[in-house]
Amino acid sequence: MFGWEFPPFISGGLGTASHGIAKGLVNNGVQLTFVLPTRRGLQGDDKFKIIAADEVHKIERYSKVIQALSTISKKEIKKEFTIAPYFTSEDYVEYFTTNHDVVTLKKIIKSNKGLLHFTGNYGKDLLDEVYRYGIIGEILGFGNDFDIIHAHDWLTYYAGVAAKRSSGKPLVIHVHATEFDRSGEHVNQTVYDIERFGMENADKIIAVSYYTKNIIVSRYGIAPEKVEVVHNAVDKTRKLEAFGLKKKEGEKIVLFMGRITMQKGPDYFVEAAYRVYRKNKNVRFVMAGTGDMLPRMILRMAKLRMLDRFHFTGFLKGLDVERMYAMSDVYVMPSVSEPFGIAPFEALLYDVPIIISKQSGISEVLPHALKIDFWDINKMAELILLLIENEQIAKDIADKCKDDMKNIGWDNAGNKIKQIYESIKS
Repeated sequence: MFGWEFPPFISGGLGTASHGIAKGLVNNGVQLTFVLPTRRGLQGDDKFKIIAADEVHKIERYSKVIQALSTISKKEIKKEFTIAPYFTSEDYVEYFTTNHDVVTLKKIIKSNKGLLHFTGNYGKDLLDEVYRYGIIGEILGFGNDFDIIHAHDWLTYYAGVAAKRSSGKPLVIHVHATEFDRSGEHVNQTVYDIERFGMENADKIIAVSYYTKNIIVSRYGIAPEKVEVVHNAVDKTRKLEAFGLKKKEGEKIVLFMGRITMQKGPDYFVEAAYRVYRKNKNVRFVMAGTGDMLPRMILRMAKLRMLDRFHFTGFLKGLDVERMYAMSDVYVMPSVSEPFGIAPFEALLYDVPIIISKQSGISEVLPHALKIDFWDINKMAELILLLIENEQIAKDIADKCKDDMKNIGWDNAGNKIKQIYESIKS
């Protein structure tokens, strides 16, 4: 299984979902090895092991594979395998899309001493790391005994396809988000091409919602029968009482928790907050997260003269996230395009009623949640006022949504994914 992030080192829902899926699979009897760009101190646990791409050369079995492959002639490799060097991003894209210029691993080993560098971050060298990860996928494909390859999101698709080519094993790709979710109609063509490449080369595609499946079929030209839907879940072990916190009487807190980017709709939340505040002064708003739209949101709040009622926390992690949910009275997810969205599940664990956009995958599994179109700020404000001014209604909404969650869990998701594996296992 190829991933890009893993708790506690996460920047959004991808790492949380990957961890939940891994645990769900193991609990269903699947033996799992999770591959990450870099270890960051993670050691795995008794249930599954973790391999770091930047340590592959240190592992004896992979060193032997690299040594053996480096002695094979260019002609033999071109005929039998598909190993490519890392020269430039453009060269690597050409290799994966046209399968040309195949050479031995000698140049990689000579120039990198057998080591490929990864940060596992989302910085300016992200594409370069994605391409290098593909090389690691190919090496691991030769050196491992496994039945299935599973790759999470576009960052790992090259690695997944490369492992498939070198091993001959079937590939499942897991679509947690698409470029249309992240960028709307102004897609990054390179990322779109990688996504489509992964989808076309996969034996099965797992979408986190029917909402996402529709995008895969309509925007990427994939046959519907190739795409299976497995909804995400949440770890239900956390409880409000664990923090010894009680919600304050009187003043209410309305929470936005997520990346402050176009996809998440923070600007719609801000405008709705202003409409709420004009009618009810006994409320505070919290925007937890960071992103490219944060400066604009702060300036907008200043213009609306609401900075004393609107709080920007920056990125929260670990217990700070839990405490934030525990303190809140309403959670709002006004996403413009949300493949799934685990945060509403997490809010419900702390008895927080939720308002979610209709343009989200999680709306498919929470029939009792209050739902709005992301752009309908008047309706959003109306529902926020309803929940902060009517405690019984707020409690009823939270309780009904928690009932909806009873049969939702990572073990159930793991069982569905295992069945998909068995349907394509070679």
